[in-house]
Formats: sequence, structure tokens, C-alpha cells
Amino acid sequence: MSQRIEVAAAVIERPDGAFLLASRPPGKVYAGWWEFPGGKVEPGESARHALDRELQEELGITVKCAYPWLNRAFDYEHARVMLRFFRVVEWSGEPQPREGQGGLAWSHAARPEVDPILPANGPILRALELPLVYGISAAGDMGVETFMARLDTALDHGLRLVQLRENRLPAEELAALAQRVATLCGRYGASLIINGDADLAARLGAGVHLTARQLRAAGRRPDLAWVGASCHDAAELDRAVAIGADFVVLGPVRPTPSHPGAAHLGWGAFAKLIEAYPLPVYALGGLSGADLAAARQAGAHGIAMRSGAWIN
Repeated sequence: MSQRIEVAAAVIERPDGAFLLASRPPGKVYAGWWEFPGGKVEPGESARHALDRELQEELGITVKCAYPWLNRAFDYEHARVMLRFFRVVEWSGEPQPREGQGGLAWSHAARPEVDPILPANGPILRALELPLVYGISAAGDMGVETFMARLDTALDHGLRLVQLRENRLPAEELAALAQRVATLCGRYGASLIINGDADLAARLGAGVHLTARQLRAAGRRPDLAWVGASCHDAAELDRAVAIGADFVVLGPVRPTPSHPGAAHLGWGAFAKLIEAYPLPVYALGGLSGADLAAARQAGAHGIAMRSGAWIN
């Protein structure tokens, strides 16, 4: 079987969430189809160096800040590729089609403005719908009404992904709180994820977040819009891929007040675990909003926070 071709691919994104797609040149395989800019990694070259070189050659831009992101293997009829994606958030120059591309277009994940898009990029568009911050509820610590007020403020400030995780609440109280949280999230267009209870999630039209124990026991992906999973090691990360989860949370990265003295990964081990990983990963454990850039530099999609998400 032929060796996979390494490709550096760029999600060049504006602050408004739009990202750049390029139409493949006439005469090439899949001519006219839209793709993320990038190109082959040359022998002895790092994926990041290839990214910088390709974007200068293809678009005439100089990358100033890019975060390593997803790694997706894909088999086309003509080639087997390993796509090394980076999220490019700062560059100089105005992108121009310099290598015969059919055109450039700014698009959005949930509503792509161009078509057709290369088959390998379907999961990438899905992943781009996920925001950078994942807020985990803390109603048990601060009280339900205080939490609801802080949730309202956080949503008003832009939080768009919320996990309801309240293991100490009786089932009836949890269901009532979940309905209130779902209504509030819906008002802001935010996605709600229920921890550990796929049935409750289905009743609310929400997603589910599998505990590590549920993940290890899962035979298949729950049939819900979004499925996340808690992971702590390589075996659990692999299991999340096997069942078709949409994203994972990996940690703890740092010591946390709730688990004093417990083992934690640190950024080095965290980055090593996900350096070739295909799913979006949220870093968890002792983090605040100030840690977002460090998490992304380590390859994370973003950060998950419990107490840090509700500091208004």
C-alpha cells in the first residue's frame, strides 16, 4: 500500500469566524472543487514550515500566528493523504490566487457559501462549528439561581457551548434545571451538552458528554447531534475516535482544587498525546481564559472550564 502524502492545510480565519477556501485549478484532479489552502510537505520539512511556504507561494501571504489543530487521514481514488491542519489567525498581505486557482471565497462552517467542497473536508467543517470555550456548569457549588444568572451573563458575552454536569442533584431537580438551561441556551443560539445522560439529552434536543467509564463501555455513538467524551489517556482518546465522537475533553492539564494532589498532564504530555489526533480536543483542568493561547499552541481546539467559565 502506498505511503500517505503529508499535506499542510490552513484554516485561515477572520475574527468573524469566516475562513478562506480556494477552488482547485483547471486540469487538476477535482478541478473546481473547493478546499483549504496548503500543499505537500517536502522531505525533511516540518508541517509548519510547509504551511508557511505554501501560503506564501499560493496566496502571497506571510503567516504570523498559526496553531496546530486536527490531523485527518483520507483516501482519495488517486492518493492517500494525511492532512495536517493549522488554524491561521494572523497574517500579513491580502490573499490572492497566485497558482491558477479558480477563485478564493470566505465561507462559514454551518452554512458554506461555496460548493462542492473536497470530501476530506466534511469533518473539518463540522469541527469548525465548535466554539473555542466549553463551559461546564457549577450550580451545585454556587446555587441554582446564582448559576443561572451567571450563565445568562456568560451567554450574553459570547459563550456558545455549555455542558450541564450536576451529579449531586436528584433526577427530578436535574431535569428541571436542564430544561431551564436548554431554554436559556436556545435564546442565545448556544449548544447544550448533557453530561452522562443520553436520554435526557434526547428529550431536550441536546448533545451528550460521555464520562470516561461510559466511553470505554460504549458500543456505538449515541444518535444525538453532538457527542463529546472525557479522556485521560491514549486508550480513551482512541476509543472516542472508534465510536465516532465529535470532540473530546482531555485532562487534567494542571492541578485542580477539586482533586488536590492528583496526577496532571502538563502541557508537554498533553501536546504529545494529541500531536496526530483527528478530533477537536478541549484542554481541561485548572485553566482560565488566559490559558487559551497556550492550549491552542499545544494542539487543543480550545479550553473547557468549570469555575473559570462563570467568573463575571
